Amino acid sequence: MAKGDLPVLIGVGQSLSQWDGKAGPDDAPSPLSLMTDASKAAFADTGVPGIAGAIDTIAVVRIFEDSVRGAPHPHGHNTNLPGTLARETGTKPVRLIYETVGGQSAQALVNEFARRIHDGEVDAVLISGSEANRASKGARKHGVEINWADSSDAPYEDRGSGPMMLSREEIKHGLVAPAYFYGLFENAIAAREGRGRAAHRKAMAELFQPFTAVAAKNKYSQFPQEHSVEFLSTPSRENYEYADPFLKWFIAQDAVNQGAAAILVSSSKADELGVPQDKRIYLHGGGDAGDDLISLRPVLDRSWAMDIAISRALAQAGKSSAEIKHFDLYSCFPCAVFSAAAALGLKWETDKRPLTLTGGLPFFGGPGNNYSLHGIAEMAAALRKNKGDFGLVLANGGWMTKESAGVYSTTPPKTFTAAEPAAKAKTQVEVAIVSGDATLETFTVTHGKDGPERGIIFARFADGRRVIANNADAATLAVLREDASPVGRKVSVTAKDETATFVFS
Repeated sequence: MAKGDLPVLIGVGQSLSQWDGKAGPDDAPSPLSLMTDASKAAFADTGVPGIAGAIDTIAVVRIFEDSVRGAPHPHGHNTNLPGTLARETGTKPVRLIYETVGGQSAQALVNEFARRIHDGEVDAVLISGSEANRASKGARKHGVEINWADSSDAPYEDRGSGPMMLSREEIKHGLVAPAYFYGLFENAIAAREGRGRAAHRKAMAELFQPFTAVAAKNKYSQFPQEHSVEFLSTPSRENYEYADPFLKWFIAQDAVNQGAAAILVSSSKADELGVPQDKRIYLHGGGDAGDDLISLRPVLDRSWAMDIAISRALAQAGKSSAEIKHFDLYSCFPCAVFSAAAALGLKWETDKRPLTLTGGLPFFGGPGNNYSLHGIAEMAAALRKNKGDFGLVLANGGWMTKESAGVYSTTPPKTFTAAEPAAKAKTQVEVAIVSGDATLETFTVTHGKDGPERGIIFARFADGRRVIANNADAATLAVLREDASPVGRKVSVTAKDETATFVFS
């Protein structure tokens, strides 16, 4: 292992299955089978027959069932995904890693192992991950028995689920689903832009319509269908309301069977293996950042962590956003793309550069923590076709909580600079669950089968403290559901024990 080598991305692979249980158990995928297929595709993509024997490290992106504390394993538990992946791919790595929770994982692992390769710790790493939620849901719906139970005796580093990304106060007020958190961001952005519900839904639809066109042409898309702005922005049986202002197709779709993999090696190892020059992709810059709990963040209409991760990656690459030709921006909800565009100084309404290479999480598919590994795979393909261009991948975890960015090109950098340790937010808002008069800062309304269920708000007292409150009263919900944004209106908050309710003053 040579210290000071450039890290090189030499192979990428993806896998897809549309199996949903309707036709019985034959060919049912599992998380292991999907990442195995993707990994073997990545081996083949390198053009090097003996690449599997060179892998000294495997890092696996954490699957959904292992990401949520206490989550069931309805089809049996694979207790050592890195070890079983090594077995299935015929590799003999000396280190195995099971990454922590978060959609930032794929790019964060690239940033980490680029540094470790440059430092001479690692020569060749396989990064892989998958989700088989479509198979799981289909098997349970149709009463089909599938078995994912497996294990390996190989020792591995389990990085765990990481710190909680929800506070007690948030949970007690009903903030328990990603769409609810992102609804708070989305309505803050709408208020900043002076948009009511209908206008913002149209803006979200105009942002995402080109994503659907990309997804429709991507052979690895789980939902390859182009949609119109009218369909995306209009509530319907196929596009129902979930949490204001979101309709179904504004939200990442996790009912997928998708896997992806990437192989990163040292430049000397690439030379030793005889990797063709036209296969090589170089990381020019990386950036990582982590934000606070959402209720502690001073700003809700954009992402501080995105600002830092993107600016660090661009600065290391010595590039401006105007010099980036290709993007894959994490797109779990429109506000994530709006925030990334703001961080890039990019006018999404008029800029001709596509913001996704996959088609995005609602349309290509949202394979849990592993989505951005697909983005990296598509970036490699795009850059190989457009030699000398630069591309940026932005990966997002939590509720714009953990961000990782990378700038790539087929052109090798003169020198490599490792990404800095993840930046951490230093400024917080004080949360006070107390009674008093406040100004509504942002909101969402959760929906059930029978319609709107509960309004959840963030509001600020005159002294700057933030309060979380909710209300299920029909009259209050009606005000929150008016087309005009209620942000900026006065509310009266009543606190009891650890929760607060509100009414409009």
